Amino acid sequence: MKGTIIAMGGGGFSTEVDNSLLDQYILDSSSIKQPKICFVSTASGDNKDYISKFFSAFSQHECQPFYLSLFKPQTEDIESFLLGMDIIYVGGGNTKNMLALWEAWGIPKILEKCMTKGIVLAGVSAGIICWFEAGITDSYHGKLSPINGLGFLTGSFCPHCDSEESRVSTYIEYLEKDQIPFGYALDDGVALHFKDGHLLKAVASKSDAQAYFISKKDTSIDKNQLKITTLIT
Repeated sequence: MKGTIIAMGGGGFSTEVDNSLLDQYILDSSSIKQPKICFVSTASGDNKDYISKFFSAFSQHECQPFYLSLFKPQTEDIESFLLGMDIIYVGGGNTKNMLALWEAWGIPKILEKCMTKGIVLAGVSAGIICWFEAGITDSYHGKLSPINGLGFLTGSFCPHCDSEESRVSTYIEYLEKDQIPFGYALDDGVALHFKDGHLLKAVASKSDAQAYFISKKDTSIDKNQLKITTLIT
């Protein structure tokens, strides 16, 4: 599928208080000088503190920040609202709930239009699992489980590899059982930049962050470390 997606394993404004490198990278991915960037906070249930952090962080950058609520929509024409943006940044939270609500509002088709129009799609955690065919989510109480995404990107996605100990091992278990397809496993602070469905590069906001492409060949698991460019302040 044509378009740009910036996939973050974790980090950005929500957790990297004194490090805005990934947020700036997302803004720089747009060709617009002062891009309109819309935060979609569905997965967090429109958590007020999360939204406040977004506006606080992006008000320090050369951009125009907005947010979209599906609980109390600010507009009757959500499609026109989103198509008027330059970047759509999807936050973390409960992936399953987010996708269910998106489906009820027809958001996936709107986002597909946005992507093909040239609007950058970005996000973190749940806000990235959604773009892939599948991923690993903690949406279900007490366990990590596979979940289907929108399929804008081929394969699967596993975030928070360095901050949540069981993420990678559980991800590999599901790969071994053929319950999810091959995919990417990222530490917090790493972002993958996709263009037209192809990985252009991996970037990071910290020097020790890692990212992997993990696949299954016959009965064995191949875990290949990706080359990462550390962003410079």
